[in-house]
Amino acid sequence: MLTIVIQAGGASSRMGEDKALKPFLGRPLIQRVVERLAPIADEMIVTTNRPAEYGFINLRLVTDLKPGRGALGGLYTAIASASHPFVAVAACDMPFASKNFFESAHRLMVREEADVVIAKTDEGYEPFHALYRRETCLPAIEAAIDADQWKVIAWFPQVKVKILSPDEVRAFDPSGLCFWNLNTPEEFSEAEQRAQLPD
Repeated sequence: MLTIVIQAGGASSRMGEDKALKPFLGRPLIQRVVERLAPIADEMIVTTNRPAEYGFINLRLVTDLKPGRGALGGLYTAIASASHPFVAVAACDMPFASKNFFESAHRLMVREEADVVIAKTDEGYEPFHALYRRETCLPAIEAAIDADQWKVIAWFPQVKVKILSPDEVRAFDPSGLCFWNLNTPEEFSEAEQRAQLPD
């Protein structure tokens, strides 16, 4: 049973406007992310501190449960708000968020009894396109917040983390685009062009 949480909490400072609501091929970007992942979701949630702006999505909207705690607080909110044991978290600005990635990660999590299935790329860990086991991750994140830790992966030593190899990432996401998050108008244009190509 899988909860998908789309995180729409960022400041979008480099974009100059709310990325999630910026039109992408004529519709709000977050709408595209929702539609890409909805087929595998038993539950879908959007985390946002501006719920009034997201009513059009017709999904459950959740505001920060630990306000002012940055990305780690956002991750806590995502996992705490889920009602299913497995929680896929995706950022609202990832137009190529991959349901195949999450389906494959779920199978791997069950098989290896992992608590987190996450990719590590040249940019570092990818916690906002990753899968979490609610039962074990939630107390570990809460403990990290209580200990005044801020890094979004500060709690990883407390749980069993399966780090995906580059080959596994390629198998899960053949396009290689699932972790691409859009930060500038130029990236938006480039992604729109890419999105119109056949997969």
